[in-house]
Amino acid sequence: MRLTASNLISFIARLPRDVWFNYVNPKTRTEIRIKEVTAPEGPIRIVRKSFKADGSFTEAELTISSSMLWRAANAFREGVPINFERVFGSSYNSRSALEALLAHTPQFHWCLPNRIESTGSNHQIKPGHKHIIWTPNSPHNNNAPTKLDIDIVISEVPSESAVYDALTLPEDFTNPEVDIDVQRRHLQIQIALISIGLKLGFRTWIARNDQGFLYGERRIAELEGVINSLNSEALIAPWDQALQAAMHIDCIWFRNGRFLPAVIEVEHSTGIDSGLNRMMRLKNSIPGYPTRWVIVAPDEDREKVITKANLPHFQELNAQFFPYSAVDELYALCQRRNLNNRAVNEEFLDCFMEPCVQPQQHALRH
Repeated sequence: MRLTASNLISFIARLPRDVWFNYVNPKTRTEIRIKEVTAPEGPIRIVRKSFKADGSFTEAELTISSSMLWRAANAFREGVPINFERVFGSSYNSRSALEALLAHTPQFHWCLPNRIESTGSNHQIKPGHKHIIWTPNSPHNNNAPTKLDIDIVISEVPSESAVYDALTLPEDFTNPEVDIDVQRRHLQIQIALISIGLKLGFRTWIARNDQGFLYGERRIAELEGVINSLNSEALIAPWDQALQAAMHIDCIWFRNGRFLPAVIEVEHSTGIDSGLNRMMRLKNSIPGYPTRWVIVAPDEDREKVITKANLPHFQELNAQFFPYSAVDELYALCQRRNLNNRAVNEEFLDCFMEPCVQPQQHALRH
């Protein structure tokens, strides 16, 4: 199970409203109280009481945004300690408040994992810093933050960052229905998919309408590994309807002219239906090649993607969800490490994707 912002909202909404909560760090002379929790994904409005040395205090209202809740939810894995300061850095002044609220809910403990300190060739185990750990199978009482004693040791390595060059939109790009920032993010994801495909030995088709954009100083169509025309692709070209359907698919990976590792649509919340429909049209117009039918979308759209993919007329795709964060993570790994198709097979991709239709559901369709 992966957490979502709505999960965190559900947990925190069960905490009492008329109670002042302490921070996890007992040395922090600050208390917080919940003022309002907005379902399904936030925000949360709180009041923070800060005490002065003379015992007086001041109160201020803070907001824990939906994006902050999503960032926290994406960081958690069951049984893995999370350092909120590393997740949020100095980006959010309410990160300690969110940490405190979660620690008061039953499924989260606070803990002090040891850490590996490396100095040159010397490695020592040192006392660790405060972390939060998600333990859904070992809950504590609501509104009773509890320390969990663990033997976990943390080796803190630099975070993976995906770096994108400048993207230039054509001068005649004046579509009023398209948000420029959304379009740039869409193109960045396509660039990442080209790079990932190249490392795994794939050639990549990018939707015809997107090939003219500039990435750095080159058109996307001119990047290494990008297919300029589908007319020479034996898996698509013989079928006229397939050729027309494939032209506007955001990304298609080909391997050795004989395999189709994935058909991918990059969608925001308003386009999930259209992406699934485009993939269905392609699926219905080619032979039954084994492939992955993949929706790439923002992490916060996970529930929408899964709901849409499970509609009866889309279940045949057996679609997979490839969140933006996982694309960035894999792209960053490709940039930092010499991945190649001799070292990593295609199944490696499945570690970064989530099936939208559970196997038993898909089996019922047959």
